[in-house]
Amino acid sequence: MKKSWKFGLVSLTALLALTGCTSGSQTPAATAGGEHDGHAMQPSPAKTEQTLPADKTPWIASKNTTRINSGDPYEAAVLVSRTLWMATSGDNRPGGVILTDFEDWQTSLVSANLIHHPNNGPRLFVNKDGIPEVTLSELKRLQPTGVKSNGGVQVMVVGKVAAKVDEQLKELGLKTEKIEGGTPEAVAKSVDAYYTKVAKETSPSVIIGSKESPEYTVPAVNWISHMPEPLLYVGKDEVPQETMDALKTRGGKANIYILGPESVVSASVEKKLGEQGKVVRIAGQDPYENAIAFAKYKDPATGFGWGITTPGHNFSFVNKTQTGLALAAAPFSHLGKHAPLLLTDQDKMPKSVMDYVMSVQPKYDKSPVEGPFNHAWLTGSGDTLTSGAQGEIDSMLEITSKSGGGHGGH
Repeated sequence: MKKSWKFGLVSLTALLALTGCTSGSQTPAATAGGEHDGHAMQPSPAKTEQTLPADKTPWIASKNTTRINSGDPYEAAVLVSRTLWMATSGDNRPGGVILTDFEDWQTSLVSANLIHHPNNGPRLFVNKDGIPEVTLSELKRLQPTGVKSNGGVQVMVVGKVAAKVDEQLKELGLKTEKIEGGTPEAVAKSVDAYYTKVAKETSPSVIIGSKESPEYTVPAVNWISHMPEPLLYVGKDEVPQETMDALKTRGGKANIYILGPESVVSASVEKKLGEQGKVVRIAGQDPYENAIAFAKYKDPATGFGWGITTPGHNFSFVNKTQTGLALAAAPFSHLGKHAPLLLTDQDKMPKSVMDYVMSVQPKYDKSPVEGPFNHAWLTGSGDTLTSGAQGEIDSMLEITSKSGGGHGGH
């Protein structure tokens, strides 16, 4: 799978310096003030003016879309963070920040289960050399408050990371907790157990995804970023013991949702999983259709799933080849216009994606002010999603007349 981390970090690092998003040497506090959605908040530092540098526009908006204009996952994660957590007052600062290495996509993906609870905060990326400057600058800007239910933890480090990460966090004076594991399935089990400990309840429903096929598993990241259901891993023809152990904590009554066709999660694995509860497979013939199937699916008995089959919703679009950008964009399902992930191509939407988006296109009777309206987040620079692709998505989201007359008649 082509990866998208070839772009440098200099541009956004410079951007953050120019915009005044860093907060000098001020250290985040670990105590809590108010609450937002169950997460502790504190007053923010003094407001700073923000201007955009002439050489790069972080966001590119059209009437129905907003693009995170970076093909670099480190930068994109920071821009997503800046979009959702403005950190201008006590009610829009995060409780905690998650740090992972996105090149370990399996670990980064499952860590998203901690975005909503307990952190109400972004997931930023580190690398083999430590915390990149662009991520460090964002940590200083955010000044996470710490979360009461989590003992005031301000940063959660998930997975194996460079030793320098610990040193850099110590220098910042941030209260840190680590979740580790030697394999993707072990990390997934640990994240599930950690969530259960902090939330004081076990989610009866789980998502099962392939640890070998990110293009089929990555749509789960947007759901778990906001909802309590964890993601657990299997191979095509094997169920790891760690996954079975996590399922057994549901007492044989788990609601198990396999994401992906039998070509990535076999029928034999589905049968084995059935020993621990009810199994439902959500699948499409290719990665595009698989993401669509997940966006459309809803289990009325459990409430699991997006169930988006009508107008008036938001979507998140990422190039199918860009796993790192999909991981960076995951918090778009947690705050603001909550959005499922759809996969597309660099220059245009595949027919299956266009057909789905057109099926939920808003229609009005007398005036477009009636609504409802659709919107989309796009994540990627022009090298991953062209302006033509953005224009096409914008047009497909536009509200139109039920009579087919367009906007010209009013």
